[in-house]
Amino acid sequence: MKKSFSLMAMVMLIISTMPIVLGVDVGTGIGIIVTPEEFEPLIWGCDSRTVYDDTIEPGRSTIAGEFLQERTNNYAFEGEQIEWEVLVMDKNKIEQIQDVVGTIGSVQGVGNDIEVECIKDSSYSTEVDESCNARILEEDLTGDVIDSNTQQYYKCTLTVETPDSMYGEYFITVEAMGTDGSVTMDENEFWFLNPVIALSVDGDLEFENVRPGTVSYSDTLLVGNDGDDGSGVLLDMFISGTDFYDSSSSGARCPTTNRLKLGDQAMVDSNNGPADGSEVDDGGICNINLQGTETGDHLCYYATQGAYSTQNDPRKDPEGYVGIHYADQFKTDFYNDAEIIAPTNAIGGGLISLGGVNYFAGNVLTPGSEIAMTFKLGLPEPCVGNFDSGDIFFWGEAI
Repeated sequence: MKKSFSLMAMVMLIISTMPIVLGVDVGTGIGIIVTPEEFEPLIWGCDSRTVYDDTIEPGRSTIAGEFLQERTNNYAFEGEQIEWEVLVMDKNKIEQIQDVVGTIGSVQGVGNDIEVECIKDSSYSTEVDESCNARILEEDLTGDVIDSNTQQYYKCTLTVETPDSMYGEYFITVEAMGTDGSVTMDENEFWFLNPVIALSVDGDLEFENVRPGTVSYSDTLLVGNDGDDGSGVLLDMFISGTDFYDSSSSGARCPTTNRLKLGDQAMVDSNNGPADGSEVDDGGICNINLQGTETGDHLCYYATQGAYSTQNDPRKDPEGYVGIHYADQFKTDFYNDAEIIAPTNAIGGGLISLGGVNYFAGNVLTPGSEIAMTFKLGLPEPCVGNFDSGDIFFWGEAI
């Protein structure tokens, strides 16, 4: 019995020490780590950039709320708008874009004050528009189909607010704010928002001890553009006035009632658009009347600026004096009726184009420039009283 047991144990030992082969291949594995780049967003400005007029008052050519084509300098007023179309991209995913906003600030770059949130605009194009010049290093994306997973067009419309919150010089741009960083489009704009518009009048309009039935001339006044320095605001200049009365109870009369009439100007042009010689109403040529009636004009003016003067104005009398338009507030019929200087004949020339809109060259004032004006009074006979109540208005309309 002992022999048999020992033999069996040896057999089992031999079997347990023999190698076991289960297949013909052998292998092993390692871990893997993939970390996508934390892609900072990209933003490109496209060609759809427009400046819109406010909806309050039309310009010489601009209809309220439409493209402000005559604005050639970098200033904007309350209610006017700047609008951009931009393309934004984030290779991680478009959902990483937290916001696209219009910003203003005193320096260029990200982090300026956020003024408006932009809106997604899927209607602009289904491709990367050529005008966007969208590139990633040497890779040109122009013509590629928009990938909604990583790309999105936005429309940004910034409306200029009141001077309380927007006054002075600012850099204005569009900023894309993403999870992995923020970036502005390359095209920063520089604007003077809500510049002060002001006119300076140097001199007094006085006619003292004028003999009835005679013509007198005033000292020369200087009417200037006194707007903010550096604003570049161009002013289209106009003049209007009212009749004159004696503020005291003195039994005035000039020549038939207690009123000194401004004039007989009734210039109303049905076409108030861009300056054009055919549109200037010459039916109210200055006609000083010294007789005892209220017909004709009693106050006219002569004006010069640079190479231009009213000597070449179709509304002038032989001396170059022009009648004054009746009004005590600015109206659209001032255009081509109430300009201070409107030379339109062959000698005067004088039309300039701003954004494709014609203006009278001698009638446009830059900041600090002035028009020299002399007034002529034809005091009718009879006339008695102290006519100190009434107004002559100077108007400057920002172009």
